[in-house]
Amino acid sequence: MSAPDAPTALPSTASVHAFAEPTERVRASWVGAFATAWLGIWMAQLTPVQLLLPAQIDATLHPTDWVDSVVSFGIISGISAVFVIIVYPLTGALSDRTDSRFGRRRPWIAGGSLLFAASLIALGNASDIIAIGAFWSLAMIGFCVMTAALTATISDRVPVGQRGFVSGWMSAPQAVGIIVGLLLVTEVFTDRAVGYLVVAIGVVVLAVPFLLQPEERLGAAGHAKLSARGILGTLWISPRRHPDFAWTLTGRILVSVGNALGTSLLLYFLMFGLNDPNAEDDLVLLSLVYMVFVIIASLVGGRLSDRLGRRKAFVFVASAIQTVAALLLALFPDFTVALVAAGLLGLGYGCFLSVDQALATQVLPDPASRGKDLGIMNIASAVPQALGPLLGAAFVFLVDGFTLLFIASAVFAFLGALAVSRVRSVR
Repeated sequence: MSAPDAPTALPSTASVHAFAEPTERVRASWVGAFATAWLGIWMAQLTPVQLLLPAQIDATLHPTDWVDSVVSFGIISGISAVFVIIVYPLTGALSDRTDSRFGRRRPWIAGGSLLFAASLIALGNASDIIAIGAFWSLAMIGFCVMTAALTATISDRVPVGQRGFVSGWMSAPQAVGIIVGLLLVTEVFTDRAVGYLVVAIGVVVLAVPFLLQPEERLGAAGHAKLSARGILGTLWISPRRHPDFAWTLTGRILVSVGNALGTSLLLYFLMFGLNDPNAEDDLVLLSLVYMVFVIIASLVGGRLSDRLGRRKAFVFVASAIQTVAALLLALFPDFTVALVAAGLLGLGYGCFLSVDQALATQVLPDPASRGKDLGIMNIASAVPQALGPLLGAAFVFLVDGFTLLFIASAVFAFLGALAVSRVRSVR
């Protein structure tokens, strides 16, 4: 099957700029608009995941115990993960080939934000479990459409020496977004439907500054003719021909699974593993510690990797730090230790998010298919987070406790570090 690894198209002189590696540094206004868009995205995606959606599922199903609650949430997340697998690379491939007067990526960013927002509003008014699952899946489709195109702009516009820094501004808003989102829906807009409405409005409004940034057209001669067979054929990337892409993808999958296992069931760990009477308040404290270190590590790690011209060492160390954090939770189940582990998890994952994103942009097989290839990379981050609660519940159920959960988290993170160490073309 040779077609998948052939270049998407031979760029003409009219469009060669669209495929060339960017050399001009992006301005602070571009970075600020980029970060603002991600703030809205993370607020709209993570606030439902952390609070609104699980509470809505519980209010609808009235599960008899916490395992039933986690499994129900995990099943709905798992269904949405199927759409993530399909939509991410498909949207990336389509945006690679889009030639409009608004540019390649902006139409998809705008359309994805509107679908994301409309689905969240409908989700807030859903009253049965089938509707909840359907509208959450639609919301995740909008999320994927928007973020697949937005992620591709890093490769389109940002020179290699600035990608760690810019990727940090993709990662750091994740921490701010969840904190702002949770405060809004718990302290200001406490009605669930209104909470969904607020984050839906946020994702559209905060995308506007980036949509106002200029983007060059692809040029009609610079892209292949659209066909379902042609697009589907490009979704396979041979690990033999592109081993560095394969190792980076594998590392991201493993580390993301490890992080999902280490963080997705913390509330239940506090409640039933530590018998913490103030579990919800203490979860907020753990989350704040985690998020502070995510922000610091994302921005500092990304910029430092740019200056040193190194990616692998940062990704390896970040994965190893997450391994240590998970082992602390497994071996010393105590709230004070959990605070330390939360800081280490944030430090490791924050650095990983920014530097691994920069690394990913440097191992792409074809400059004409950046959006599609980064869409495949995005699957490696999104699907583990979606399946984390269900997979974690299985580990807890097997041993009737949380030790195996955190040991598995450590193992996955360590294997991810080993996978990244196999990359050869990037230092």
